[in-house]
Amino acid sequence: MLIRDERHGDEESVRAVNLAAFETSAEADLVDALRDQAAPVVSFVAEDGATIVGHILFTPVTLVGGPHLPILGLAPMAVAPERQRQGIGSRLVVAGLERCRRAGAGAVVVVGHAAYYPRFGFVPASRFGIGCEYDVPDDVFLARELYEGALRGISGTVRYHPAFGKV
Repeated sequence: MLIRDERHGDEESVRAVNLAAFETSAEADLVDALRDQAAPVVSFVAEDGATIVGHILFTPVTLVGGPHLPILGLAPMAVAPERQRQGIGSRLVVAGLERCRRAGAGAVVVVGHAAYYPRFGFVPASRFGIGCEYDVPDDVFLARELYEGALRGISGTVRYHPAFGKV
């Protein structure tokens, strides 16, 4: 299994993974829109042989009402259904977080499963005084500092790229 940057020519395979992993085309459409409009900071694929079996995307978000801090949003992440529960998603998250840290981000936020993301150090974003522009339960809007104290004294509301509003 190889975790690598998405490159030109991977678009159809990435779309296929997202279509297979989710009930509607919304996430696949979101990836396409973000790739074109949001200048993703990290877009990784999981490749097994010549087949892409997973994908993860991190794009800039804005913290309204707080100081400028480079924060990225993790979304979406997809693994082909027949390859789920094999550690592929975990490898994508770990590699993605490390790349985000090296790219200079202070933190990452995610609207995601409360039982999944804490294993990677995510905690409810409300612990840092950070809210989400979307009406989501506290236990699914999560944040992770990429270096100690990155979110200390920070508060505000995270706003995602407008393409997220269509999901």
